[in-house]
Amino acid sequence: MSKPKILVARAIFPEIITYLEQHFEVYSNQTDETWPKAQLIEKLKGMEGAFTTGGDRIDAEVLAACPALRICANMAVGYNNFDIDAMTAAGVLATNAPDVLTETTADFGFALLMATARRISESEHFLRAGKWSKWSFDMFAGADIHGSTLGILGMGRIGQGIARRGAHGFGMRVIYHNRSRLDANLEAECKASYVSKEVLLKTADHLVLVLPYSPSSHHTIGAAELAQMRPTATLVNIARGGIVDDAALAAALREKRIAAAGLDVFEGEPKVHPDLLTVPNVVLTPHIASATVPTRLAMARLAANNLIGFFKDKKPLTPLNPAVLATK
Repeated sequence: MSKPKILVARAIFPEIITYLEQHFEVYSNQTDETWPKAQLIEKLKGMEGAFTTGGDRIDAEVLAACPALRICANMAVGYNNFDIDAMTAAGVLATNAPDVLTETTADFGFALLMATARRISESEHFLRAGKWSKWSFDMFAGADIHGSTLGILGMGRIGQGIARRGAHGFGMRVIYHNRSRLDANLEAECKASYVSKEVLLKTADHLVLVLPYSPSSHHTIGAAELAQMRPTATLVNIARGGIVDDAALAAALREKRIAAAGLDVFEGEPKVHPDLLTVPNVVLTPHIASATVPTRLAMARLAANNLIGFFKDKKPLTPLNPAVLATK
């Protein structure tokens, strides 16, 4: 019996390729080319499954051109690269890789918060440029983290992880806003209090964004929201590009309407809004919040297991549109 054909759209761990080859006829992209849509379509033609990353857009046009496709397994918790409605209509299963990156991403979110509040990148650039000639009392004086108010917008697993780190590790007062309020036990565990979005913006000393991207969350933080924040506040985005209006943020940073920002995600990434590259009070990282070897390996293995589970007995581990399974 022939093995199903799958495409691995980007370079991944060689051991995961070997693992997949036990179950599939694998066509891989270990040279890690970034394919435009037309080339992705050509590569996907005749494939029954795809191992994708957040940059591989699967939409109605791709699906129409690739009728053999039955499943796309994302090596990411986010899936805004998937048109879920179009995939469901085409009978193509979508899966993602949640949970395995929660603690690692929360670690990074807090690291980015600390680097932003304490002006670490800004001061390092100063030192490397040979500008440090003497001590001064206000040299790169930033904001305290301990005892301050941590605001979290989006209180899923990663948001809860950041809340625990702030409340238990740094004695922070934690406030949050979410589409739905956490139950009382989770709030107590996170030492977090639910507030309106307006109160969150006006009260937080450090605001961390951890909400999923969707058309309804596009530019959740724009000029109007930035205007409500304290001039001493910091903003950290480890969620998705597009949740923040990057142009409005750059203007607010330049005009010191907020103190600083830390960004791991950007609109139109890997492109970065040029204005963000010219302001000193922002820490910029290239979408690496989940980038530890054990976590990225776990993400890849979960995506692989979703493919294996689907083709073996129609039991993928983390389906996003499970209604498709009933039609297969």
